[in-house]
Amino acid sequence: MLIRRDRAMVAVSIMLDIAFHAGRTGTVSAADLAERLGLARRGMEPLLQALSRAELLDSVRGPRGGYRLGRPRRDILLSEVVAVAVALGSAEPSEAGDGPAGPLQTKVIDPLWDELDAVARAALEKLSLDDLIKRAGLAGLRRASDEPISFAI
Repeated sequence: MLIRRDRAMVAVSIMLDIAFHAGRTGTVSAADLAERLGLARRGMEPLLQALSRAELLDSVRGPRGGYRLGRPRRDILLSEVVAVAVALGSAEPSEAGDGPAGPLQTKVIDPLWDELDAVARAALEKLSLDDLIKRAGLAGLRRASDEPISFAI
């Protein structure tokens, strides 16, 4: 199955947002995450739970609770994140015959999709969350400082 852009992209976006704004020490609330990503919180909950069960995220309870990375960002590969999203999607019922059929589909298009899927998975196995954080820096994005600015002279 070629990576489903919607669920896989949301999972990667969630992980990147948490890595960018909290890392392993801080936390990001689901409400803040939903607001920054422009998504409904209820729609993200199944992905957040699945990412937590896969130990890619830690869920922290309490007034300062939220989500943080389950491991260092350099140790979290995008292929792992996408695998969680794809597994979550395959657990949902799908309609049989929801795509094209016929000999051209089964003999040409389906094998092509399998090849493209293998290429995409190989590329994702080479990228970590740390790589995406570096890309964010190159794009000019800066994380908010945890330390308050002091103007004392």
